[in-house]
Amino acid sequence: MKSRTKLWLVMLIGAASSIVLFFTISMVTGKAWNKGYDLNSLNAVSQGTLTSIERQNAFSGTRLRAILDEAHARHPELRLEWLAADGSTLYDTSGQSHTYDFRQLAERFVHMPNNLWSEDGVVTLVDTAEHGGQSYYLLVSLSSEAMKPGQIYFYLRTYQTLMAFALPFLVAALLPYGISLWFFSSSDRRIRRLNTALNRVGIRSDAVLLEDGSRDEIGQLTRHYNSMVERIRSQAAQIGQFENRRRLLLSNLSHDLRTPLTMILGYAETIRTGGYKDENELQTGAKIILQRSRYMDKLLDQLLDIARHEDHVPELRPARHNLSELLRKIVADYLLVLDGKPFEVAADIPDDDIEVVFDAPLIERALRNLLDNAVRYGGDGQFLGVGLEETADEVRLTVRDRGKGVAVEDRERIFERFYRADGGRKGEGLGIGLSIVKEIAELHRGTVRLLAPAEDGGAETVFELRLPKTPVSLKA
Repeated sequence: MKSRTKLWLVMLIGAASSIVLFFTISMVTGKAWNKGYDLNSLNAVSQGTLTSIERQNAFSGTRLRAILDEAHARHPELRLEWLAADGSTLYDTSGQSHTYDFRQLAERFVHMPNNLWSEDGVVTLVDTAEHGGQSYYLLVSLSSEAMKPGQIYFYLRTYQTLMAFALPFLVAALLPYGISLWFFSSSDRRIRRLNTALNRVGIRSDAVLLEDGSRDEIGQLTRHYNSMVERIRSQAAQIGQFENRRRLLLSNLSHDLRTPLTMILGYAETIRTGGYKDENELQTGAKIILQRSRYMDKLLDQLLDIARHEDHVPELRPARHNLSELLRKIVADYLLVLDGKPFEVAADIPDDDIEVVFDAPLIERALRNLLDNAVRYGGDGQFLGVGLEETADEVRLTVRDRGKGVAVEDRERIFERFYRADGGRKGEGLGIGLSIVKEIAELHRGTVRLLAPAEDGGAETVFELRLPKTPVSLKA
């Protein structure tokens, strides 16, 4: 059952139950706490007595007294008087006997209806009967203390007058239900709108934002929903970019593998069939096969790095290390690699030891990625520069090359995963080296950035890695 249907049922049942309970409780409490006579019950006693007198034709004498005494015995609080037309008392259940004049009778009624609720008043009702051309009067009287303490009567001549009393009562009784119905209907409408919007939420769907300025729980939930939609949209855009890069990666990888594989197959077939001219051509073919195989092995290593990185985030194991010594060792390795090539290597490393808290394997990996990037993409400049500088709070490592530089449109995205520039720095690789450097820097609460990138040949491209001296707490 829908909440709206439940709401209507609850409202109807509540309204009907409240009315039934009102009358039921009023009747029960009235019987318990509102004892005594009311005008209706007095009129019933008077009419019943007159009916008995008329039925027995007992307008005087012994039978009259018996009827009045019987009525008094049933209602001892009442005083019954039977008067003739001249005001004389034919019988009085109180034992008195006298003749009333008009003034005395008028005084019995002059303070009505105030006597109904006065403490020492007397309430008197009168009825008349005709017999033998004579008029007789029955007076029924009692003290006001014997009357019910609470009684209200409406005397209506038309049903239209009833509406004058019933309509305000119904409006007053149903107004709270109407206000509650409006409130809950509004809440139900907002919840249904939120539920409809939630059903549309998905990575591939167009989730909508809702407007709700209220500060209640539904308004807070709506704002949380809007925040969630914004995050989903952002994540969906990132996923879309990531998927596009993956497709581009697969396309580039297919091209990067197909070209060397074609060369390997061609030279291997030449060697197998003996189609080479001399020993030099054989050695050249074997050398090309070896180079292309190493290149393919490097691509596969990068793919393995991607798989490892997606499986888990590297765990940081900080310790105090000599950063100067680590950088000297890395530069020495690259001097051996670049030996025999027309490369100028400039290392600006202080003679003093610089000790910093960091994860040595991760920082070494980041530095080697920066150096590989400089050698691979900036090799045209035949220059490789490495620098280390210490300040009061941090250390700065720089890697420089004099290649073709980074295009303006690529500078903001150079550290994105799988991104490969289409300009002068395009070469071998899958576009993950610099993204790994950035992640390692952030793990150490540091930064990496591209400084003054060259737009044309001749200028230096500088990558700067900044690390705080105490980025993380040492493990015990």
